[in-house]
Amino acid sequence: MDISIVIPLYNEDESLPELYRWIAKVMVANNYSYEVIFVDDGSTDNSWQVITELAAAHPEVKAIKFRRNHGKSAGLNVGFEAAQGDVVFTMDADLQDSPDEIPGMRAMIVDEGYDLISGWKKKRYDPISKTIPTKLFNWATRKMSDIELHDFNCGLKAYKHDVVKNVDVHGEMHRYIPFLAKNAGFKKIGEKVVEHRARKYGTTKFGLERFVNGFLDLVTLAFISKFAKRPMHFFGLFGTLMFLIGFGAIVYIGADKLYMLSIGQKARLVTDIAWFYISLTSMILGTMLFLTGFIAELIVRNSGRKTEYTVGQRLNLD
Repeated sequence: MDISIVIPLYNEDESLPELYRWIAKVMVANNYSYEVIFVDDGSTDNSWQVITELAAAHPEVKAIKFRRNHGKSAGLNVGFEAAQGDVVFTMDADLQDSPDEIPGMRAMIVDEGYDLISGWKKKRYDPISKTIPTKLFNWATRKMSDIELHDFNCGLKAYKHDVVKNVDVHGEMHRYIPFLAKNAGFKKIGEKVVEHRARKYGTTKFGLERFVNGFLDLVTLAFISKFAKRPMHFFGLFGTLMFLIGFGAIVYIGADKLYMLSIGQKARLVTDIAWFYISLTSMILGTMLFLTGFIAELIVRNSGRKTEYTVGQRLNLD
């Protein structure tokens, strides 16, 4: 199969028939074999009924329905598991992503050898309350991931089949799929300027809290990508730093006492010296960090995923 299109959705019953007709028109015009996988994320409107009718009329339509709302990442994850196409696309169901972009993005995957192509909505039809936080979010993600993309959160993306089978999208990590792909060993990641269309039906399902959640997820992903297999390297580093600060404070207190005695003055009580409390606090923090590192190492070493790696190719192995 040439193309799989994974479309997670929540309460988008008005846009689905028009979206499918548009996709089908592009697929037929380019003679692609394809499947469209709708993932209904617990919609409370008539979305599932509309999808059922589309599936009955068109064998290319496949669908998955969650019993309750789990979020976009969960929808993409189960869609990726079901996808069979050589190139897998994701797009939003609100008609803001244009299916006309599919042939160009597919060519970049098939002909130019990219692993992942992310859409870049260079000209957006969003309010300033959304565009400014989005720019800040994309800047922070570029810095932390070292991936030069302008629009990490664009719903329109194209992937090689192997990419979607080797990334684990959970929580709210759908914003960072390029980062996840890079961590899985897929290095050739590019972007293509795509059309951004104004929303035709309904309202957005995301609020401003997504930017806070997105930043927290980014910090988590940056930590996991570097220290998931060796947490002691992180906690041990800061634990050692705390111990050095504490030891330095103790040396200072001892030197202060010796100096006072050498000039014939009465030495102060250690409890009267601020550095005593700095030393005590640093030692406690250092101990806690080392214990956290040891516990994390025990968890990693006894986890069933500790030797789970992404394998690109195999030769003469059954």
